[in-house]
Amino acid sequence: MTKLIILDRDGVINEDSDNYVRSTEEWLPLPGSIKAMARLHQAGFTVTVATNQSGLARGYFDIETLNAMHAKMNALLSEEQGVVAAIKYCPHGPDDQCKCRKPLPGMVNELIEEFQISPAESWMVGDSLRDLQAGQAAGCNVALVKTGKGIRTLAKGEGLEDIPVFEDLADFTHFILTD
Repeated sequence: MTKLIILDRDGVINEDSDNYVRSTEEWLPLPGSIKAMARLHQAGFTVTVATNQSGLARGYFDIETLNAMHAKMNALLSEEQGVVAAIKYCPHGPDDQCKCRKPLPGMVNELIEEFQISPAESWMVGDSLRDLQAGQAAGCNVALVKTGKGIRTLAKGEGLEDIPVFEDLADFTHFILTD
């Protein structure tokens, strides 16, 4: 039985932007994503988030703004009787040589260790190849959603053999809850 769900944020939970989501006003949940997260929580899953946030390193927003975006997400989730058990973020830029930035599995491994849940009982859900690579490197099951950069990722096709693809987070949630 799957126990841990690790979600990428931008493009999976909320709308993504090539110019970065820089404020709470720009942080807009994708249709059905908050309800899907709440359903997973209510079904007994540990729902978590692992997100690259290089906008911090680039100076596009500060930690207070990032925390405010996550507070908005948590407030919307609370209205649906849902909970995110943990949020991990990488504040580094692509050239910072950190161990947490996806496609490296640092954040995913942290979540697996924190909740003491086997990678085989975990799913990493993302909209980009680097999300899937981070999950695979940690030993998790992985799934691609077509929201955010998902369609672009699918069009490239590389590294997607045998990976389940879903329309959105609600579609993935339906799969998990009926599997």
